[in-house]
Amino acid sequence: MSASQVLVLAKAPKPGRVKTRLCPPCTPEQAARIAAAALGDTLDTVAAAAAGARVLAVDGDHPAPPGWTTLPQRGGPLSDRLAAAFADSRAPGTATVLIGMDTPQLTVDHLDEALWLLGVAGGPDAVLGPATDGGWWALGLRDPGHAEVLRTVATSTATTGRRTLAALRRRGLRVSLLSRLRDVDTVADARTVAGLCPPGSRFVHAVAADVPSPATVDR
Repeated sequence: MSASQVLVLAKAPKPGRVKTRLCPPCTPEQAARIAAAALGDTLDTVAAAAAGARVLAVDGDHPAPPGWTTLPQRGGPLSDRLAAAFADSRAPGTATVLIGMDTPQLTVDHLDEALWLLGVAGGPDAVLGPATDGGWWALGLRDPGHAEVLRTVATSTATTGRRTLAALRRRGLRVSLLSRLRDVDTVADARTVAGLCPPGSRFVHAVAADVPSPATVDR
């Protein structure tokens, strides 16, 4: 098997289209800047990981770093867009790890662990990174064709991660679980995750600048 690739599924950070659950107390413009910071930090981390290739599957118009491949997302529901992103980026003999833009605390070690597990002889067929809200932040497949199973799993629910794991196992795949991470959906999430990021990161600066303080909100 050739070197694994990392696939980032993202939305262009446009006001009113991203991080809408931050509003209020954030404005749509503030939420978009927070989303842009999360995406920027995520792309930097992926760029530093030991991947053979890097792909940005984007909803909207957003530039990828040099050396990346950019693909448009297609499909309606998120489950279909996830499966389509795996299919559209599929390369013979290349495992794929898909992540989103909601975990800017992601580290190179997180990704390298997933890539290593999929590349080592006798390793798992899939890796799944559970999220604290019941979803998942990463899915890696030795054979990206198995991503078709995602079309059967409802997304954005408290049981999405558990149901995804069960669906993969019903398909006969051996699955290894990665570290549990917290997605950024709400203001409380943003504040907590900012505390897990490097002090100089885009996300830390964006949260400090664009998330109103509790005292301001209560006025």
